[in-house]
Amino acid sequence: MERTNAALALIPLFPLVGSVAAFLVGRVHKRAAGIIASLASILAFVWTAKLFAAMSAETVLEDVVFSWFGVASLQVDFTLRMDALGAVMCLVVTGIGSLIHIYSTAYMAEDDSVHRFFSYLNLFMFSMLLLVLGGNLLVLFVGWEGVGLCSYLLIGFWFRTIDYAAAGRKAFVVNRIGDAGFLLGIFLLWMNFGTVDFLELEAAIAGNMTLVGLCTVVALCLFIGATGKSAQIPLFVWLPDAMAGPTPVSALIHAATMVTAGIYMMARMDFVFALAPFTLAIVTIVALLTAFVAATTALLQNDIKKVLAYSTVSQLGFMFLAASAGAYWVAIFHVVTHAFFKACLFLGAGSVIHGCHHEQDMRHMGGLSRYMPITFATYLVATLAIAGIFPFAGYQSKHAILGALEHNVNPYIAPYNSWIVALVTFTAFLTAFYMTRSLAMTFFGKYRGHAHPHESPAAMSGVLVALAVLSLFGGWFLETRLPNFLEHVLAVAPGHASETIVESLLHSWVGIAGVVLGLLFYTSLAGVPGLVFSLFKPIGVLFQRKWFVDELYQAILVRPLEGVSRGLWKAVDQGFIDGAVNGSGAVIDTSGQVLRLTQSGQVRHYALWMFVATIAIVVFFLVRS
Repeated sequence: MERTNAALALIPLFPLVGSVAAFLVGRVHKRAAGIIASLASILAFVWTAKLFAAMSAETVLEDVVFSWFGVASLQVDFTLRMDALGAVMCLVVTGIGSLIHIYSTAYMAEDDSVHRFFSYLNLFMFSMLLLVLGGNLLVLFVGWEGVGLCSYLLIGFWFRTIDYAAAGRKAFVVNRIGDAGFLLGIFLLWMNFGTVDFLELEAAIAGNMTLVGLCTVVALCLFIGATGKSAQIPLFVWLPDAMAGPTPVSALIHAATMVTAGIYMMARMDFVFALAPFTLAIVTIVALLTAFVAATTALLQNDIKKVLAYSTVSQLGFMFLAASAGAYWVAIFHVVTHAFFKACLFLGAGSVIHGCHHEQDMRHMGGLSRYMPITFATYLVATLAIAGIFPFAGYQSKHAILGALEHNVNPYIAPYNSWIVALVTFTAFLTAFYMTRSLAMTFFGKYRGHAHPHESPAAMSGVLVALAVLSLFGGWFLETRLPNFLEHVLAVAPGHASETIVESLLHSWVGIAGVVLGLLFYTSLAGVPGLVFSLFKPIGVLFQRKWFVDELYQAILVRPLEGVSRGLWKAVDQGFIDGAVNGSGAVIDTSGQVLRLTQSGQVRHYALWMFVATIAIVVFFLVRS
């Protein structure tokens, strides 16, 4: 492993400076905010690409920015480090992030707070890059908390709408719950090993079978943090509500940054999870449930962004499934391909919303392929990619996930591999079906809206075309290069035998079946879905109401906590604490009022009181004696 000094700090520094400049300059010149933020993001991408081009698979670039702090035996430097895994993630974050910035210059052009939007967007990228490049857990945690803060700011960007502000608050609170577990995992590692540096921890832990018990607990704590950031059961409820933010925010959160943080963290800490098979079994169960529940929920959503939001939750389940099988490089593979097609889908949805004058309900769309041909073509490519149909990007990564699950050797899970693969395959079928449903309801048939739709500006359409190209060819390109590049950082299983085109198409049967059935049900057989769900109405209601998860949380967590809080406020805060403070004041005030009666300003009154007091003292001593 070759460790080389490099100016890694420039990568996050560009968007940090851009954030400040976009806010200050954008307040005076509105259009300048988007230009500054986009330029900062592009510069970060260019510098990352320059460093990447000079790297080999074994190279580790390091930048000790400054000595951060020391507490007892813990000495922490603010270290940035880029190996093969970090390089791949940085390219995704800066590359996809730059495209989203360019798209946003047109999408947010008319917003009065555009300077604030681009400042937050650049700050988001700075935080994510800090997370990816952190050479130790504490630097990573700064970025981890940074993306949580920025998600709150961006989801609640239009905070004057009370529901949007509530969605931002919900994301912030839910993520803090997961972060408590993550912090506990960091503390346990520090207490037992005296360091939080990744390379030092790996040297102390990797392969040491005496640490299985400790690693099981630590891995579970870290995974709790991941369930918050990467929206897994039970902490996934914030992500669908994140649609309250502007559509480019949805694309950035869902495709390239925040939600992939948990996957990246697990891959970075693979030496801990390798000694925690019981925790990995829990990850498998949680990820499987998350993928299935989110996929079934997406089946009956009518808001185009909500469909994509639940799709993201489901796809994150696929990534965690790969990681739980020990195939961390496959999880990263799907992270990258997912970034391509999900960014294309979200920005395509944004183009539709922009072209339909802010309409998001697919029941009020339809026939848009005639009015928005570029948006339609790119959305179609991305839909085929997420459906897992050869040769589109999703096919290669999903095929690799199924292969990893078939050969999972975890003793707690291996006996059930065939059942898990079957359920994952069915979930993949549902993915193809509900994405085709969104495609058909949006672009096919007659237009059902109230205003004349139009194609989006070139800045938006051009980005969609670039992402569609990546969604078409990205999977094939990565499949042949990513394993070799990551093999010195993550364990890479031997590649599967090369397939002919016919074999690849045959292996795409799940996606093809979902797409064909979706087209039939929502075009020529449009009445069938309604008939099916009327026959199985309870199931339809369950899916449409999102498995009543929000209602359940309201009943067992939110309302009881609100009740307890209200009781403490009334009884303890207002009754006891305020009562004690106010009562003390009242006693002093009353005593002062009484004592005022003795202060008349008349000398004869004072002489009388002195005479009375003297008589009282004399009487007291006489009686006592």
